[in-house]
Amino acid sequence: MSLTVRAAQRGDIQHIADWNQAMAWETEQKRLNPEVLARGVAAVFDEPRRGFYLVAEREGEPVGCLLVTYEWSDWRCGDFFWIQSVYVVEHARRGGAFRAMYEAVAQRAREAGAVGVRLYVETENERAQRTYAGLGMERCHYFMYEAGF
Repeated sequence: MSLTVRAAQRGDIQHIADWNQAMAWETEQKRLNPEVLARGVAAVFDEPRRGFYLVAEREGEPVGCLLVTYEWSDWRCGDFFWIQSVYVVEHARRGGAFRAMYEAVAQRAREAGAVGVRLYVETENERAQRTYAGLGMERCHYFMYEAGF
């Protein structure tokens, strides 16, 4: 089966929003406001400085996506590409969709002169952690903190 990765287009906004809703429920049992979510996804297309989405397709059918955002590192004088909002539909999981998207991100990051690729994962999501380790990613020594507004 043919698997391709492409840059997301505005026509993908509904798929991406639906998948973000599904991911939030599956990983954190959170229900997101659909209107806010759709605006949030569209905002990435409106302002490319925010990042970009990639979509994985199998035989022309969209089966997954991820978001890449940027973090400037003054220590390294370069951007990190942050992978976020990863989702692969259930029937396509363990079929190489995430690996293909990750490889596309890594290639884009290298071409852009980025200093690395990062992501965060729920502490309980051991399956995802094994996947990331299997791709050669290493666990960082940082904890993440947040103050919501």
